[in-house]
Amino acid sequence: MAGSWEKTACILCECNCGLEVQLGGEGGRHFTRIRGDKAHPASQGYACEKPHRLDYYQNGPDRVTSPLRRKPDGTFEEIDWDTAIREVAQRLSAVRDQHGGDTIFYYGGGGQGNHLPAAYSAATRRAMGSRYRSNALAQEKTGEFWVNGRLMGTAVRGDFEHCEVALFVGKNPWQSHSIPRARVTLKAIAKDPKRAMIVIDPRRTETAELADIHLQVKPGTDAWLLAALGAVLVEEDLIASRWLEEHVDDHEPVLAALGEVPISEYCERSGVPEALVREAARRIGKAESLAVFEDLGIQMNRHSTLSSYLNKLLWLLTGNFGKKGAQYVPAPLVSLAGGLEKIAGPSPKDKVTPVVGARVISGLVPCNVIADEILTDHPKRYRAMIVESANPAHSLADSRRMREALSTLDTLVVIDIAMTETARLADYVLPTPTQYEKAEATFFNFEFPENYFHLRHPLFDPPDGVLSEPEIHARLCEALGAYTEEDLAPLHEAAAQSREAFIPVFFGTVLTNPKLAPYAPVILYRTLGPRLPKGLEPGAVVWGLAHRFAAAYPDSLRRAGFEGKGFEAPERLFDAILESPSGIVYSVDGYDESWKRIKTAGGKFHAAIPELLDALGSLRTQEAGTGDDAFPFVLSAGERRSFTANTILRNPAWRKKDAQGSLRMSPNDAVQLGVTDGDRVRLTTKRASVEVPVEVSGMMQPGHVSLPNGLGLDHPDDGGERVQTGIAPNELTASEDRDWLAGTPWHKHVPARIEAVQ
Repeated sequence: MAGSWEKTACILCECNCGLEVQLGGEGGRHFTRIRGDKAHPASQGYACEKPHRLDYYQNGPDRVTSPLRRKPDGTFEEIDWDTAIREVAQRLSAVRDQHGGDTIFYYGGGGQGNHLPAAYSAATRRAMGSRYRSNALAQEKTGEFWVNGRLMGTAVRGDFEHCEVALFVGKNPWQSHSIPRARVTLKAIAKDPKRAMIVIDPRRTETAELADIHLQVKPGTDAWLLAALGAVLVEEDLIASRWLEEHVDDHEPVLAALGEVPISEYCERSGVPEALVREAARRIGKAESLAVFEDLGIQMNRHSTLSSYLNKLLWLLTGNFGKKGAQYVPAPLVSLAGGLEKIAGPSPKDKVTPVVGARVISGLVPCNVIADEILTDHPKRYRAMIVESANPAHSLADSRRMREALSTLDTLVVIDIAMTETARLADYVLPTPTQYEKAEATFFNFEFPENYFHLRHPLFDPPDGVLSEPEIHARLCEALGAYTEEDLAPLHEAAAQSREAFIPVFFGTVLTNPKLAPYAPVILYRTLGPRLPKGLEPGAVVWGLAHRFAAAYPDSLRRAGFEGKGFEAPERLFDAILESPSGIVYSVDGYDESWKRIKTAGGKFHAAIPELLDALGSLRTQEAGTGDDAFPFVLSAGERRSFTANTILRNPAWRKKDAQGSLRMSPNDAVQLGVTDGDRVRLTTKRASVEVPVEVSGMMQPGHVSLPNGLGLDHPDDGGERVQTGIAPNELTASEDRDWLAGTPWHKHVPARIEAVQ
């Protein structure tokens, strides 16, 4: 008999599309059918092909269901939770007491579907005195975060539902999504003769196929192309001069710098005909509205921070902000570009790392310098590390060096559901429920004019032997002596009465108490959590976020229907979050609200960023190619494809296509190498050499090849032997190849050599 349909969401990309799942199979612990949830505020029933394979995540082969401790011979033994918590606390406090808490590094806090651990881990970091942390955003988005901070003090998104012109820069939303109902939205733009889509990408992607204009840039030359586009806007007077005078403090130096760009030369360098560049610039400059999305194609590439800046100048110079179809500032429950820092614990005061001196942006250490911060005799090197819901041994650049760094730590603790590549290097592995066995949420809340939040309800009971992340962090804080039962007694007493009684006690005894305030997330979990509906205890921290949001955005909340005196509005918001398994709309805004959210002096844009204007000028003297005849190809590592996702899907059986993760290359290169589909080639970079099957693809231009993301994991075969499927891209990448400002990696521009395997 088929089970009932339950509400949840996808965890494979930032859209977190709402899902309905039918449970069944052995013990009722399998997803037997999956479909889009029409009641979800953002996705409205939309789902791509990937979530239909989520049972491979829920019932993965590498599940850990008991705390593990490494033995002297390198194997692991099961231990009980009391022992695990006690020993982990002892080892971490020993590092803190001898070397300082700033030598304890935290990595992770959640992936595409689980952000609550980041909030709870803040308390543990406070108890340890840890100041340095990072996560995947620091190898993707921190350059853009830095530009946003200097330009306007906040993050923006594009209104693709209503824009006249959509511009995607290093972005293929057909596969990587990132906007609600991505494929529906792309088709709508493509079919409307009054609208236009422009794509900047070296590949002829699925999105580029739909585009009116595809600027097929040579790999790694985006900065030259974007500079040329901006220069055409200035030269042909396609800028919003009056708007700039009113809303931008210092646009004259920008116009002067773009006026010096040699347009023809930069178009030639980028490999795009000048006539096509001018056509794109005119379409942008004359449009009523422009929405722009940049992604990893430029953010993991040469000149990534400069490219982010030049990209943003396109919509800034044409006045495309704060109106329908343009860029907007959402009202986030938590801002990932800075607001999360406030609840994710302390950051270094000097904003640089202790060994390398790399910039710490939005509280995050650049991923490409983590190994450098460990493999040294510097007295403030990272000596211990907590890794939570992340797999840096596989997911960060230069995997071999990262494994070496992790292996030299005094203590490595991994909090995860599976025996990942990182967990195998750990001293302790602390297992958790899957994302469908607990209440969970993400803070990818970027929509406008209506923004939404979804606290997912658990679908299964977790197996015996695992603990939720808030429970783990609460126990660690208690073992580290962060607070006592006596401290919590008045909170327990108030919570037992009502949430109304709890509010003044929590605000009065915790948030105003410097001894307890740092541990507010786990204190909420310990005191308010038990009073929440069964299974939703991890949502206790969301209560605090609801009150913070109500204080910061009262009008947005009121327009969403949450009103009342005193604390009534945030309490009603929290009730709605708990009671809405499909999620809720918590913010409703007009387009002019974006202007109120610019966080610069005077509320104006600061367009002239000296460091990046200098970088723009330096393009004239820089080479655009690989610069190495020994490695004539450019490898883009980590391409999104129909059946690739993040590495939480460890069983390769989930992939219906391209099981081994082929190396895509152009027909021209295939002829030159004498290979065809399925043939094997040797792919060599300065770090490693691997054999990989070939897929000949018209998407690729000559000299450019790509490997998919999410492969290179091993798994047990039918006989129990572990077999690796596909290539792990970061075995081929080098940590020193990174952006000069943000430290983000050049994964999309890896010099390579290819030889046919006879």
